[in-house]
Amino acid sequence: MKKHQSEEFKRETVRLIQSGRRVRQVADELGLNLWTVKGWVKKYGRQENANLVSEGVKMSPDEEIRLLKRELDNVAEERDILKKAIAVFSRKPKINMFL
Repeated sequence: MKKHQSEEFKRETVRLIQSGRRVRQVADELGLNLWTVKGWVKKYGRQENANLVSEGVKMSPDEEIRLLKRELDNVAEERDILKKAIAVFSRKPKINMFL
């Protein structure tokens, strides 16, 4: 049975991770699927970052660096996943002539 969480719950979960906690730790503590939480971070984390920038929120250099490093980590993870997917789909299928 699939649970539906409120938008606010999802945003609060992302804020926990943005405050420096590990995604796996937060997911385990809240009894959530790791990939579900990662999806929320991808969706709501970027929205939050964009809102901070568009609203002109003043951040300390350390906060800005932390925010940029987190975004870089997310992009690097997405790139690595795409590289693996390309490798899998680029393989020639093995055909067994004796079937």
